[in-house]
Amino acid sequence: MNALFLIVVFAVATWLGYKVISEVPSLLHTPLMSGTNAISGVTILGSLVSAALAVNQGSKVFGFIAIVLACINLVGGFVVTDRMLRMFKN
Repeated sequence: MNALFLIVVFAVATWLGYKVISEVPSLLHTPLMSGTNAISGVTILGSLVSAALAVNQGSKVFGFIAIVLACINLVGGFVVTDRMLRMFKN
């Protein structure tokens, strides 16, 4: 694939994701965050598989970075969700 095409796909996906997230009302934030955490768990699984099947050292490093970032995203999402749910309990 052409590198320019991949950059355009990344830019459009970034813009579209921002537009979708910015339109979500705050009332729906907590349920959507829980769903996003589940998707991030799938991302961790995919990162583990890609890192395990990596042939060269650079791919293994990128796989490890993907695992770390997905784990940070997953834990941070659960922390934010828990904090928001505690706000509604009071």
